[in-house]
Amino acid sequence: MSAGHLVRRFVGSLSPRTPSAADGVWAETQLLDEEVELWRRMGRADRRHVIGVARRVEAALGNDATRPVLAAALLHDIGKLESHLSTYGRVVATFSIRVAGPEAAGAWTQTRGFTRRVGLYAQHEALGAEMLELAGSDPLTVALVREHSQPEPDRTAPAHLAAALCAADDA
Repeated sequence: MSAGHLVRRFVGSLSPRTPSAADGVWAETQLLDEEVELWRRMGRADRRHVIGVARRVEAALGNDATRPVLAAALLHDIGKLESHLSTYGRVVATFSIRVAGPEAAGAWTQTRGFTRRVGLYAQHEALGAEMLELAGSDPLTVALVREHSQPEPDRTAPAHLAAALCAADDA
């Protein structure tokens, strides 16, 4: 993720604005009932972000933006809920992960307190995919959430779909 993306996400997270009612309805029509329950647990800033990502995915993919693909765009950050970090905690976590490297996250989850929460945040893709599997999401939705930020050779999801989600998330 680019530094510009991270700055825009931080600034956007400070806005008290909630997604529009129309955007909320549109988002929920893309999701299964169990996915809607997860989506509603997300904070206003995360919901605004993922709606924007989903709209960009839809524009980029056209007919390939099927319901499972849009669900992945709308839920790609759902695993971040498991960390229970505030906006400022997420900023610290992001910098910690950048400095220590993502491979440190596994060890961090074996600790307690804030360090454990940073480790969980670093693994939000895998945690989100687990949450979606338990919710009965389409396998494509699960794969895209798990793999959208992984390097291309490590992906099992169709490359053009994962690339579109990654690009839309980084825009």
